[in-house]
Amino acid sequence: MVRTVISLEDDDKRWLDKRAEKEGVPMTELIRRAVRLLRQQSRREAPDLEDLLARTAGVWKNGNGLEYQRTIRREW
Repeated sequence: MVRTVISLEDDDKRWLDKRAEKEGVPMTELIRRAVRLLRQQSRREAPDLEDLLARTAGVWKNGNGLEYQRTIRREW
């Protein structure tokens, strides 16, 4: 785990401290959870190219895809 220093607004720090006390966890755990949630949300909104390629690899099952493209483009 990497240690990081962040700056927070006073109101946000007070809120985090109260929330951490209420949940019985350190404030840092709340920050880690928030970062994880933000990353998950970001992946749902816009997956990166590597993720898209991995999820769609092997989807085309109808022979040579390039030949298919050439065939249908001849119709244009």
